Amino acid sequence: MTDRHAAQLMAQQAVAGGEPLRWFEQLYSAADSGAAAVPWADLRVNPHLASWDLIDPAAMHRALVVGCGYGDDAEWLAERGCEVTAFDIAASAVRKCRERFGESNVRYQEADLLSPPAAWLADPFDLVVEAYTVQVLPPASAERATAVRMLAALTGGTLLVIARGRRDDDDPGTMPWPLRRAELDPLRDAGLREIRFEDYADDENLPVRRLRATFRR
Repeated sequence: MTDRHAAQLMAQQAVAGGEPLRWFEQLYSAADSGAAAVPWADLRVNPHLASWDLIDPAAMHRALVVGCGYGDDAEWLAERGCEVTAFDIAASAVRKCRERFGESNVRYQEADLLSPPAAWLADPFDLVVEAYTVQVLPPASAERATAVRMLAALTGGTLLVIARGRRDDDDPGTMPWPLRRAELDPLRDAGLREIRFEDYADDENLPVRRLRATFRR
């Protein structure tokens, strides 16, 4: 069984059990013990973040990384002068970040995007980066819709969303379930305006359709 198939099976079982978020800790915990691997953990900054040319640390000083995984995106932002908070729902992922980057100024913590700390909502961030988190929540689910609303609530300045993409009439397939552009419409309803939307094929060996959307309050 490949790493991705193992993660898909965990996700399928969690969704069937009515706990669609349960499998994140299961996967990272299994990776800690060597029983699995996290298929999206490349241990380097996401190339679609690194090539984003709108980064402005002066205007985006307080940054939040959603679903930080093993921390590479958070560290990249910190290196560029952002004051970074990064969170993941999986305690094992947060622990690994602290082990990997013991001298880091990034604030790593365990948190749930669907119910983030009240302090974050009261004082939204200058920059919120969401890469590949919403797409692992089931399509048309309450959890996915809530995640999008919370992204807006956490954003005081700029929001960057990076995901696999699909057309409205495409089969959603299996986890990760690509996003449709229309799924981001609630961001506009919440007061964010789309300043750039990119829909492109990446340069992987088997090209993957990507969406990279930038919103600003």
